[in-house]
Amino acid sequence: MQTRHTDREKYFWEQAVTSEKYFFPFIEKLKPLSTDTEVLEVGCGDGGNLYPFVIKNCKVTAVDRDPNRIQRAGDFFDSHGYKVRLLHEDIFMLADIGLFDIILMNDVIEHIPNPHKTKLLGLLKQWLKPNGIIFLGFPAWQMPFGGHQQICRNSLLAHLPFIHLLPLPLYKSLLKAFNEKENNIRELISIRESKITLEMYYRLVKQLGFKIMDERLYLINPHYEVKFKLKPKILPKAVQKVPLLRNFFTTACFAALAAEN
Repeated sequence: MQTRHTDREKYFWEQAVTSEKYFFPFIEKLKPLSTDTEVLEVGCGDGGNLYPFVIKNCKVTAVDRDPNRIQRAGDFFDSHGYKVRLLHEDIFMLADIGLFDIILMNDVIEHIPNPHKTKLLGLLKQWLKPNGIIFLGFPAWQMPFGGHQQICRNSLLAHLPFIHLLPLPLYKSLLKAFNEKENNIRELISIRESKITLEMYYRLVKQLGFKIMDERLYLINPHYEVKFKLKPKILPKAVQKVPLLRNFFTTACFAALAAEN
């Protein structure tokens, strides 16, 4: 397992840096932000993505079903005197959360079981104010680390690309051979089962009546800058146009979605 997944403070600031440098400008270009801007993050984790919105005094709400992550986010923001509405909830169980100008959902949809992806995006659409936007970020399944194998306890497995694309029995056998714990194996298999490709994403957008206001497919994920000192790089246009193939090279998709109807 890479150290950023165990050092939570480091992980928070890595997220905050990426959000401030890349998420925030991507969103603000389409939706100018002010102290009246209502922001929701779904799957907020420790809260790092929210940092630039909080320091700009936006009205921020964050939801996560992991109580430990909500607690860490609350501890951080409270200790710095920032006001954030934090909810420890299952997103599907929320009844009246309000309406928002901006909804963030980064590195979440690939963890949602496929039958529930449509329901989740439908809920987010309901929670948008008129002219609101959803920021959606995710890695394409077939990209080198699309299986999130970086969470493996074994250092070699954590740095091996494409192993998640092995046939399932072989993948399980490999994880067991390197003594991955059962709960980690279950999580990795769950990620495999809930995978998302670019083609699936485009179908969901069309099915739910969204329009893509802006989109960037990255060959080098912007988050790799703070993690690995690699400069972000957009996937060449020629590759972006090739279905299936583009999934192997898209380490991150950033999309701004608005309701079409």
